[in-house]
Amino acid sequence: MQSYIVRPSKGIRGEIVVPGDKSISHRSIMLGSIARGETTVCGFLRGEDNIATLNAFRAMGVVINDDGETLRIEGKGLRGLAEPTNVLDCGNSGTSMRLLTGLLSPQRFYAVLSGDRYLRRRPMRRVVEPLGQMGACIFGREGGEKAPLTIVGSDLTGISYDSPVASAQVKSALMLAGLYAAGETRVTEPHLSRDHSERMFRHFGADIESGPAGVVVRGGRELEGRDIVVPGDISSAAFFMVAALIVPGSELLIRGVGVNPTRTGIIDILTTMGGSLELLDQREVSGEPVADLLIRSSRLKGIEIAGEVVTRAIDEFPVICVAAALAEGRTVVREARELRVKETDRIAAMATNLRAVGVTVTETEDGMEIEGAERIAGGTLESFGDHRIAMSMLVAGLAATAEITVSDTECIGTSFPTFFPLLERVTVL
Repeated sequence: MQSYIVRPSKGIRGEIVVPGDKSISHRSIMLGSIARGETTVCGFLRGEDNIATLNAFRAMGVVINDDGETLRIEGKGLRGLAEPTNVLDCGNSGTSMRLLTGLLSPQRFYAVLSGDRYLRRRPMRRVVEPLGQMGACIFGREGGEKAPLTIVGSDLTGISYDSPVASAQVKSALMLAGLYAAGETRVTEPHLSRDHSERMFRHFGADIESGPAGVVVRGGRELEGRDIVVPGDISSAAFFMVAALIVPGSELLIRGVGVNPTRTGIIDILTTMGGSLELLDQREVSGEPVADLLIRSSRLKGIEIAGEVVTRAIDEFPVICVAAALAEGRTVVREARELRVKETDRIAAMATNLRAVGVTVTETEDGMEIEGAERIAGGTLESFGDHRIAMSMLVAGLAATAEITVSDTECIGTSFPTFFPLLERVTVL
């Protein structure tokens, strides 16, 4: 089991480019594979989660050429996928499994989705149940709650679904099924989740309407291959944003980051805490807003975090907790129950790790309270097999009083394979 040691830093300085957006990379493979004609993808994230999606479509007969810079996908059209001859392994990727469940439900073949021990513990009924309302035939452990999932392709009919959770994975699974369903598929949410699917569906020519009230997909229209440039992942940039804020003497420029407004909760939260973050050279690439981010070390203060901003920053909460641990005063996180069903229970995992380095943390059912400290102690911590927990605690080590060791860091490769070389490049010791 791989461990990594990080030592206190004298500054985070320089200029970096983070890997491509994980969510957009997944969707580029999926839509490119079921579109007609060629789709090219530049900036594809070659992390383990995205490679799991790529391999699944290759297993269904899609030719995907990769020269190291650009993917070229020979799209098969809506009905061109072939039945896989083996179980489709989603690894640790909840996005792969949940979105593929939607996409495979209307295919005219049989398929089985599985993954690693962490993914097999994650809840799947949230997509299985509404897909069942559309006519999907899906079987899984614990009544469809847990993988492996077995899918027998069926004719689907569009539904109106009021999702009890704001989840881009649930919404996207239903949207993918809706491409094949008779009539309209309508999805509404308590808060608008990230809208990469809506933007990419539109880019590929799907019959779609979307807005604050939800999304409507009309089935039956073929998609056409497109060129896609994937922006830098703001969830990956978040670790370096927080690092530059909490380590005195820091100034960091992160180029080409996606700043989709459904994903910029991290920027809003850190700015409200008093962080110095500037968006430079704002532009649009392949339908997605992009900017360069300039971050300078700042004196942060505790705040209350709740409501729609939680949805817009749901993946960044582990590193937000690190920022809160080094802020002046108390940070209160509410309405974040979704964190308990991520790769691990991220509320419990972060509370455990922060307490281990001397931070006072109180868990609640849907969040936590963190008492900020001037500095945090060193120690040996667990990743819990969660890439974002691992990277967050390594960031914490940059502002600790002694070195921090994080065990089981192989999981970082699922989303950020270049994390360690980038960290070493900008860290001043």
